[in-house]
Amino acid sequence: MSWSIETSDRWEKDQKWYEKKRPDELAAVLNNLQKYLSYLNKMPNSKTVHAGFMHPEPMGMVAIDQRGSRGNLQETRLYTFADDEKKVLYLITIGNKDEQSRDIELGKNFVEILKRNPQNSS
Repeated sequence: MSWSIETSDRWEKDQKWYEKKRPDELAAVLNNLQKYLSYLNKMPNSKTVHAGFMHPEPMGMVAIDQRGSRGNLQETRLYTFADDEKKVLYLITIGNKDEQSRDIELGKNFVEILKRNPQNSS
């Protein structure tokens, strides 16, 4: 069974902003997201996946950054949460270094709600 992606309402809003204001950073992060998904599909669980563009965050979240792309890009992080049982990768939010603490808090709240009520992810 392949992994699927589910997105939060916040991710949808942030992605639209990045498409307009920071398209190169968005493209770089999405490229690394595709690599992460490929690794997830090859490994027994999400905890065994490691790469230079991945950063462990609280509550089992993983932040994916823009590394590996050409050019001088703003430091950007896409916050995700992998549900190994359902094989679902949740895209929570995306932001820059200045927004990191806010994004982590938002992500922690998302994961708490997800764990309390697994059928409701947004």
